[in-house]
Amino acid sequence: MLTIPKSFGKLNPNQYGVLPVLVIIQNDTDQALKLEHLEVEYTGIEGHRVEATPAGEVQTLGGTERPDVPVARPIPIHRKHKNPLAAWEIDGRSFAAKLLPPHESVNGFFYFQTTHRPGSKFYLTGIKVAATGQDIFYFEIPLDNPK
Repeated sequence: MLTIPKSFGKLNPNQYGVLPVLVIIQNDTDQALKLEHLEVEYTGIEGHRVEATPAGEVQTLGGTERPDVPVARPIPIHRKHKNPLAAWEIDGRSFAAKLLPPHESVNGFFYFQTTHRPGSKFYLTGIKVAATGQDIFYFEIPLDNPK
């Protein structure tokens, strides 16, 4: 079973239809790797493909804000519906690295508007050798095997 790490505190993005996938990339080469044009995709067992949603967009998915409504008080106070996905952890823990130095690692979350199904896969492409622009092979990572 895929579990949500404590990275999000009490927030569980799955409750709002968002699947966070933690990606850790380690560069064991002697060359820097360019990560600025990564393409990531979640593919369900029935072949349904979902592209990652940028963290800034995820923060607007948790609910719509109500219009400002004045409260009957001497000084009007405007309240808005608090969007739980607007938490700093969503953007702060998202994958943001653009360059990976030799013998270093980077990590962060990619977000998908889907629910997890055992047997699904995660695809990652777009890693390049910084000096030459040569593509590194794509990665296909199974997420839980069906039993």
